[in-house]
Amino acid sequence: MTRAASYSFTFKCRHCISRRARLLFSLQAAGCYPRVQMNPHPNRRKSTRVTFEASILKDSWKPDISGLRESEKEAYRLIQECLEQEHMSGLDKLNFLRAVEALSSAVHAQTDSNMNNYFPKAILARKIESLILEEPTEILDNCVRQKAMLCAVTLSQLNPSFHLSQKLDLANAGISRIFPLPLIMPSLDRKESAGLYLQTVQALDDMLQALVMDNMKPDMLILQNFLELILPWVTLSDKVHEQTRALGTVSRLQRFICNFPEVSHMTLFSMSGKLMGILGLLCVSSHHEISMEASEALHYLLKILALQRSVKQKTETVLRDLQKNFRGEWLASLQDLTLFFRKYLTPMERADVIMVALEALISTNLYDIHAASKVLKMVLKYNIPEIGKVSEIIEYIYFHTNSITEATAQSTIRRILYLLAQSYTDEVILTLFKIEDESQKGIRRPWEILASFPKGYEVIMEYLLQRLIPFQAKKDQEPSRTSRISPWIATRAIYELLQEPSRRMELHTFFSSLYVRLLFQVSFLVLEESAEMLQDQQLVMECVDPVSSTVEALKTLMYSSGYEELVTYVHTFGGWNLLVDPEKHYDGVTLLARSLVVKDCWHNRPIFSFIISILQDMNCPNHITALVFLTELLQCPDVAAIVDDIATHTLANWFKDEELITVKLLLQVTELFPKHKNLVKRLHILQPHVLRCCYSSCTGIVRETFLTLSHLLEDLTWQHSSFFLIQLAFTLGPFLEEESECLRLMAFQLYGSLLSKVKKRDLVFPLKQQILNSVVLLVLHLKDVNIDVAQICQLSLCHTATLLGWTKLKAIFNKRDVFAILRDLLQQEANKAFWFLNQCVTLFKSPQVFIRQAAVWFAGQIIQTLNLEEMDEIEDAYTALTHMQKDPDPVVSCLTTQTFYILEANKKLLLTKTPTSCFGRRRPQRSFF
Repeated sequence: MTRAASYSFTFKCRHCISRRARLLFSLQAAGCYPRVQMNPHPNRRKSTRVTFEASILKDSWKPDISGLRESEKEAYRLIQECLEQEHMSGLDKLNFLRAVEALSSAVHAQTDSNMNNYFPKAILARKIESLILEEPTEILDNCVRQKAMLCAVTLSQLNPSFHLSQKLDLANAGISRIFPLPLIMPSLDRKESAGLYLQTVQALDDMLQALVMDNMKPDMLILQNFLELILPWVTLSDKVHEQTRALGTVSRLQRFICNFPEVSHMTLFSMSGKLMGILGLLCVSSHHEISMEASEALHYLLKILALQRSVKQKTETVLRDLQKNFRGEWLASLQDLTLFFRKYLTPMERADVIMVALEALISTNLYDIHAASKVLKMVLKYNIPEIGKVSEIIEYIYFHTNSITEATAQSTIRRILYLLAQSYTDEVILTLFKIEDESQKGIRRPWEILASFPKGYEVIMEYLLQRLIPFQAKKDQEPSRTSRISPWIATRAIYELLQEPSRRMELHTFFSSLYVRLLFQVSFLVLEESAEMLQDQQLVMECVDPVSSTVEALKTLMYSSGYEELVTYVHTFGGWNLLVDPEKHYDGVTLLARSLVVKDCWHNRPIFSFIISILQDMNCPNHITALVFLTELLQCPDVAAIVDDIATHTLANWFKDEELITVKLLLQVTELFPKHKNLVKRLHILQPHVLRCCYSSCTGIVRETFLTLSHLLEDLTWQHSSFFLIQLAFTLGPFLEEESECLRLMAFQLYGSLLSKVKKRDLVFPLKQQILNSVVLLVLHLKDVNIDVAQICQLSLCHTATLLGWTKLKAIFNKRDVFAILRDLLQQEANKAFWFLNQCVTLFKSPQVFIRQAAVWFAGQIIQTLNLEEMDEIEDAYTALTHMQKDPDPVVSCLTTQTFYILEANKKLLLTKTPTSCFGRRRPQRSFF
């Protein structure tokens, strides 16, 4: 006949139920088929029972026991009988356990030491487990559980090794039947009970120590599983003696592991942080017993970390220092915890410590709150080390911050969030936005906390400011710290922080940089259309227009800084709408700057200085917006008063950018310099760059430069700008023969304005030379195809006559007959014939036909006045005339040919009149002045 043996297993604490799958698997491996029956009302003190039926060993398992001694055979038969019994008396249980020990000793003496040769080791383990679980938790009046655990120790030394699930089941059985035992107070009448209890606890320690071993070394993964069984008795129990027992077990188990220089799977042991956090909190417990046990357990945990993670050369020193604080006060334990928190924990483990403390902060127990605050204050006393799971920590704070009312807890939460925001700004901000976008709860408490630390507020704002750099500026840069915050997310974070009114004073310290950065951000978003760039921020800010949100942030900044009237001013003139219009964006920028000038904003100077510092980088992608803003801002007297050489040189460097809009803005800035006494002193820095723009290949730049020069001439005085005006006179020379009528007219206008500024007393040598060089040109352009040019030339000739003292010629210059003027000019200033001739040769290249004709004619008239010796010195003029015979205009070529005939005839005549005496006629002295 066969009888089914039924075994019951009770699993204690919340972790046990989660291991049902492992138990079922092990039972199947042992040849058992379980039927699971769950308690309909489970709690921590109720059990979950698993009953199963085993095959009859008598029929299905027939090992060879002939090699055993008679006593060992008796032990075998007793074990077999007991396995088939469903209910056993206390005596039978002890006999069974003694029999297992006897058989185990026999197997241990054999070569292979394999218990499966006689009984499946898994079935014996299940039976032992069931015997432990059958013991009551209300009283300890026998040694069954003690013997059962020692029997498990013996079995653990035999092959095959226990599976992890079997070890956990045995460990759970022992823990669940020892920790809940009533508190045994020391007394004379309870001496035996106390002794039995101590022996049973020792047996549990022996069993856990035996089961934690794997291949002669402690296995840290097994330890981690054991701790998952034990720690709930520490964290969930409300009984001091249960907590103390659990802590003592943890302490002794860790002390056992400290005896081994090497352990297995240390890198996979992930409970260091959680365990350190729990023990650290309990070190500050109000119960002395718990505090002492936790302190000792923490000591051995730290010792394990020192042995396994410290540099071997320093291990001895670390252990010696650690031993000094053994069983010390809670402060010493926390100091050790702080050291190991920073040096020996991984970032993820450090996060576990923080999370354990945070969970304690939200409790209603004041002792737990103060303990958590002390631990967090110690471990985060200095600069925060690398922390993992930042997002999880922020989420926990976010959802619990409103429920924390205790002052100490609030202060601690604020400090943690502050430190994390400083060191992990990206993760903190991204997590906050992710939670808000998902939950839509609108909890502002975290932003209030971030804004509550003045220094932290500034640090976070400065960090966000650095993120307000458009992508174009980042392409060629590799920042030392990679940021996951895009400019649009940074803008949104800034907007949230700006809504906290308590930080107005700190806001003023970086108002200028924030104002300019936000404005630049608007420019980039409005003017640079790139779907790829917008895709990044849409991951976090769906359905949010980045342009509108940035403009709102800019408005909020102005409101928060006390500049409500500026917002109103810009709104009155439609500036906000202009700002977001791509075609009129720069008009909006101008209006923003004008509002600062009109309202005499206190930050005008800092804003100017910040923009100049940005423009020092020639790769600045927002230089146009900056220059548009400066063009308006420099009209503020206070700003103009602080412009120095560095700022002026910075602006001057941007003339190298040949983009029309850039140069145009710089020219507009230049026009402002003569209007302020501080700026006019630095105009000389910009003047060479302005004159250089006259030679630009871009006609638009040349035209804008002439306009600027015209405005400068209106404001400049000869006294302060004589050198520049002389340079301008020489610069304009080539443009007086410009083919473009527009540019030629502007050049003559400038030249005329320049002459009108010159007084006779100011006529120094270089300028007088240039004026003389232009006389023939002015005369010939009296017949310019552009009537306006001709009128300007007539006025300019009158100014020239006045400056040079040509009283008689001044009246002649009022005539319109060019050839008559030229004859009179040659007659009155015969000593300047060579000078006039060179001017004629230059005008041979004029694009206007009449000017070439008149130049050839006047050159012939001049040459006719020369004697033989002088004619020998005009070879260049002859060469130029020779080329003019090929002029495309037939009148010019014909006139040139006639001029040559006349000159040849004149030369022969001069040769015949040359005196033969060595005392020939003295050549008249030619003079330029």
